[in-house]
Amino acid sequence: MEYLFNDEKYIILKDESNIFDYELLKEKVTDYYKDFDYILIDQSYNKFRLKGFNDEDNKNFRKINDFKLIDDYISNYCSYGCKYIILKKVKNSKTV
Repeated sequence: MEYLFNDEKYIILKDESNIFDYELLKEKVTDYYKDFDYILIDQSYNKFRLKGFNDEDNKNFRKINDFKLIDDYISNYCSYGCKYIILKKVKNSKTV
């Protein structure tokens, strides 16, 4: 299923612990995340934190946002055992 955030379509790659809430997340996923191929949303202490990641072929790619390192990021920068969602942008999905 595809979801629309700021005129960009996303699919859910992973929803750890089934926390996806479209109405809540459409307020959180701002246009700042348009340049990212993936959005990690982790939840701990009833707060959502967002972080963007890219594939290597993205013109905005930087090693710190390498999608291949997302598991390391979750292990090292998220609360132990936190709930999280990974959204993936549907390429060429810009709506008119």
